[in-house]
Amino acid sequence: MTKIMFVCFGNICRSPMAEFVMKHLVRKAGLEKNFLIESAGCYPSVGTPVAEGTVRELRKHAVEFTRRTSKRLLDRDYPRFDYIVGMDRSNVRSMEELFGGDPDKKIFLLMDFAGEHRDVDDPWYTEDYATTYRDVLTGCEALLEKISRA
Repeated sequence: MTKIMFVCFGNICRSPMAEFVMKHLVRKAGLEKNFLIESAGCYPSVGTPVAEGTVRELRKHAVEFTRRTSKRLLDRDYPRFDYIVGMDRSNVRSMEELFGGDPDKKIFLLMDFAGEHRDVDDPWYTEDYATTYRDVLTGCEALLEKISRA
């Protein structure tokens, strides 16, 4: 089983969007029994619901989701997951700090899977959930393709 944790700053916009998009892609491929997919934040206000902009964007693209609240990334998550995927370089640095490095090479930047070493902009600040969705979809499709080839 492949275990993926998506991570952003607050776990209300980008990382839950990535969690639900990846679950959608995996379900469409008939692979849901082969994956565990979650999301967390480096600095969430624990218990905050997913941002309405994220909910609207997921609905717009017919991506199933469940109502959930933000949760914090914990140091004990490192051994539990095969891929720990940050939405931006700041998230990656925070994860490396929390985990004391990345000895097993599990920490990734989402857009690197798509061959683009760049951040997924935070729609909490940009209010551009559509662009965030396109980036998340592109990154998740590339990640699924990489895992499927392995």
